[in-house]
This record gives sequence, structure tokens and C-alpha cells, in this order.
Amino acid sequence: MKFEYYNPTHLIFGAGTLARLGEVTSAYGKKAMIVTGGGSVKRSGAFDRAVASLSAAGVSFVECDGVEPNPRLSSVARGGEIARTEGCDVVIALGGGSVMDAAKVMAAAVYYEGDLWEMFPHGQANRRLPERALPVITVPTLAATGSEMNSGAVITDEKTTIKSFVGAKCLYPKAAIVDPELTLSVPKDQTAYGVCDLITHVTESYFNGVDGTPMQDRFAESVIATAIEWGPKAVADGSNLEARAQVQWASVVALNGWVQTGCMSPFPVHMIEHTISALHDIAHGAGLAIVNPAWMRFAAKSRPARFAQFAHRIFGIELKSEEDMEAALQGIDRFEEFLRSIGCPTRLSECGIGDELLNRYAEDTLLVAGNAFGQLAGRPMMTQADIVEVLRAAV
Repeated sequence: MKFEYYNPTHLIFGAGTLARLGEVTSAYGKKAMIVTGGGSVKRSGAFDRAVASLSAAGVSFVECDGVEPNPRLSSVARGGEIARTEGCDVVIALGGGSVMDAAKVMAAAVYYEGDLWEMFPHGQANRRLPERALPVITVPTLAATGSEMNSGAVITDEKTTIKSFVGAKCLYPKAAIVDPELTLSVPKDQTAYGVCDLITHVTESYFNGVDGTPMQDRFAESVIATAIEWGPKAVADGSNLEARAQVQWASVVALNGWVQTGCMSPFPVHMIEHTISALHDIAHGAGLAIVNPAWMRFAAKSRPARFAQFAHRIFGIELKSEEDMEAALQGIDRFEEFLRSIGCPTRLSECGIGDELLNRYAEDTLLVAGNAFGQLAGRPMMTQADIVEVLRAAV
């Protein structure tokens, strides 16, 4: 292994920590733009509690609301303009992964010159990453994306229906206030989708990373096992604060870089799912629940030992050999059964999606994430025909 690890985000975790928002924010500015989604934070009272904490610390605010579940480029541009014209010096993301992703790019949009879409790969010759952004404070209200403690963001250009990603050092949040109490009101379906999302973050590196990373394997397996143990409890009883806290911590660890360090892993399942949710606007976690098991069955054929290890360590399936393909497939079946048991869809048809656009999904995926040879990075590398094969199996 050879790697660098960097994560400057100050994490504050625990029930009741929302009360510290004003204290934390005041270290970075005196006028905040609070970014929110569809209104759930106001219905739950989280918004009023956040504002009260800011007011007590002498921090004024403006709001940028209405961020979509799959955030649009136009919303990001709108937020950047609000922050710029209102003279905000700090951005607060109060919501789920979409709100946090949008807030990061809004913070960069204040200083970015030109077309914001040039931050994102979409087949263009020249890409310009952001180099400067307003400080961002993340306050997640959903355990799913891990966006609260990383430098990534995923945005959809509604004009082309292309969904793409950006990552840059300036997008790291300065602080993340992770209060599991804020997730108590999350509905069952969104809770389940979040569990799937966080698991998929670690299966991506687990199955696609380089060899010789036993510590990272165990990190990944512990996150998966924790989600499988506590996720159903959070889905069954949304008021179970202990379950909510364990799932939330698993979500943070799944994508703050610890699990992926040294793995040099691409994210093929996410890249494929992005094209589907960009066109059909389904929940990201629901799309991952559909794509991931189908991709796993495809990938297991070229790497049975890794999938057999997953089956043995996660589900206790006995192995006849290190490359026990039967056990590997049993493990994938068990994983898919788990997703169904908590209420996730596992077929495109369950979301009203047929097989008419399979080639379009593959083409868009490669436009955003394809290499110089027209392949999607992963183990194995995937051609357009391979992507279509996986998606056809998921119909």
C-alpha cells in the first residue's frame, strides 16, 4: 500500500449537538446562508432550533430552500447568487445528502467564474475544479451519503439530464454537527434507502479496490455488519435513538475516507446509478439497491474469492474453497434478501422503469466516468455492453 489521507473536517457527534451550531458557526462568519430541502426540517422543528442557536451566538442568516432530492445545477447557481448578493460568509447545510452536496457547490459558486457545469466531468475537453469556497458547516438530517465529512458532491444538469460529480479540497466542510436526534423523523423508506447507500459506499471499495488491504477489508466489513444489525431496528422503530445513532455513525465512517484509504477504488455502481436517477428522479439509495446486487453477480464471475470472502465474513456462509462461486452467489442472494427485508426495491420494474433506455444509461455513464478506452473503471472494467448486461439483469 502507498497512500495519503487527508480530512480536515471537525466532527461533532451525538444527540443534542445541534445546540452547538451557533458556537461552531461563529468561528467562521457572522452571516450564514442556511441551505434546506423540501421543508421537513421546518416541520420537525430542526430549523427553528438551528436558528435559535445561531441567534444566541450573534450569527444572522438568510435561507436558500427548495433543494431537490437529486439537486439541480440551477438550484446550485441560485444558492451561489443568494450567498454572493447577501454577503454571506459561511454556508450551513441543514438536510440530507442532496442538501449537503448542493451547499458545497453553492459555497464554491460564490467565487467560481464561468459555467458551474465545467466543475463536473461530462465529456468535455477541459475541466476546471473549484479552488476556493465559503466555509461550509454540515448538519445532516439523514444517515446515508456521508457527505457531511467529505469533499464530494453530485449534481444533475437538468438541461442534459446528466448527473455528475466533483471533488476538491476547498469543498471539505469545516465542521460537521452530526446529531442523531435529527434523523428520528425520517420515514421508513428513506431510512432503508440510507442504509443501502452507506453499505454501497463500502462495497464499492471492498470489491473494486487493489489487493493487499486487510485492514481496510475489516473496516468495510464492520461498517456493513453494523448497518445490517442496526439498520432494520431503525427502520422498524424510527424513535429508537440508539439504532439511529449507530446507523448514523456507520454512514459517516462509510465515506469519510477511512475505509477507502489505500484502496484506490473507483465507484462503478454509483456511476451507473447516477444515470438512472438523473433520468427518472428516483431516490439514490433505491437505485443503488437495484444496481448493486446485479453488478455483484456480474463482477463475481471474475473475482469469486473476494465475493466468497464477503459471503463468509458477513453472512457466515461456509466455504468449500477460497474461490467458492456457489458460496459467493449465496452471499449476494443473502444481501439482496436483506435489502428487500428493509423495504428497498431490487428491480427497476418496481420503480416503474423498463428496459427501453438501457443503452442510454450505459452511454451516459461512460460519458461521465468512462476512461480513454471507453470503459467504466472497476474490477472488472466494464464496456457499454457490460453495463447493459448488468442493467438488463436488474429489470
